[in-house]
Amino acid sequence: MEFVYQDPYLVVCVKPPRVLSTDEPGGMPELVRQALGDPGANVRTVHRLDRVVSGLMVLARTRHCASDLSEQIRRGEFHKEYLAVLHGVPDREEDTLRDLLLRNKQEKKTYITSSNGKDVQEAILSYRTLGVVEGLSKVRIQLQTGRTHQIRAQFSGRGLPLVGDQKYGDLRDTCEIALWSYRLAFTHPKTGEQMEFVLEPPRDYPWTLF
Repeated sequence: MEFVYQDPYLVVCVKPPRVLSTDEPGGMPELVRQALGDPGANVRTVHRLDRVVSGLMVLARTRHCASDLSEQIRRGEFHKEYLAVLHGVPDREEDTLRDLLLRNKQEKKTYITSSNGKDVQEAILSYRTLGVVEGLSKVRIQLQTGRTHQIRAQFSGRGLPLVGDQKYGDLRDTCEIALWSYRLAFTHPKTGEQMEFVLEPPRDYPWTLF
């Protein structure tokens, strides 16, 4: 477990791929407790990354901090940015995508839909294209909502699936999904300090193309 920051109230660490964000056997809280050397430590998930997604993640170490960070998320004061590599090139260099997303619980997939209804939620994200190489695009994404599989569903619904996305993209891809939690910014629940963390993705394909 790679720690970027830690204090008695929270930790910021790098979530590996194929690890659950939630508190269950093998999930991030358990791995953080192991890394801290305290199996009974109070470690709480306050935001989630898809199981296959890697990058920066913050976990609370007290009930108060968990509650405060969760409230920041609800108020839109907890900022998350991602980097992704897409198959294809977006029509616009930068844009805001607004969609209605339908979550199919049986398939465990999310789809763009044209009408409101049960299990339908509005999803908003903004992106900027950072580079194009060999028909692939590197984009920086800022989430304004946090729907399940939002980034993956909104881009794949436009014919721009993420490289390495076995659920929404090209099954011939053999690399890990090219979606990286790149930046976190929030207010420290205890000190009131403005915290910001930025971490580049690993030097693996397809990131190395850019």
